Formats: sequence, C-alpha cells, structure tokens
Amino acid sequence: MYWTLELASYLDDAPWAATKDELVDYAIRTGAPVEVIENLQALEDDGDPYESMEEIWPDYPTKDDVFHNRDEH
Repeated sequence: MYWTLELASYLDDAPWAATKDELVDYAIRTGAPVEVIENLQALEDDGDPYESMEEIWPDYPTKDDVFHNRDEH
C-alpha cells in the first residue's frame, strides 16, 4: 500500500468519519483510480470508523505542515 498526495486527494470530500467499507464505496462511486480502491481494501477493518486521512496515511501533510518556498533554495 502506498499513498501520494494525488491519490489521497480523491478522499478529500469523503464522508469522514467513515468505515473501511464506506470509504471503498465512496471511492468507487466517485471514480477514484484503482490504486485508491486497492489501498483502502488493504486497510485493517476493526469496524471502527476512520476519522480522517491522517488515520489512514500518518504522513499525510496537513495545513499545519510547513512548506518551504522553492525559490529560497
């Protein structure tokens, strides 16, 4: 399982909090790439809903992350 910003973006409007099955259904209904669906299917399913993308991909960049200006380098 691997995530990229592009793949994760397909879940930006997902109905959080959502179970694994709900996320897979959402991805299929919205036409997400097969990689997104495969990644979601590989998640552990203990029945508890996922509250956000950060629970699925712990390294998911958030608004709080600092991005450096490329022109500074």
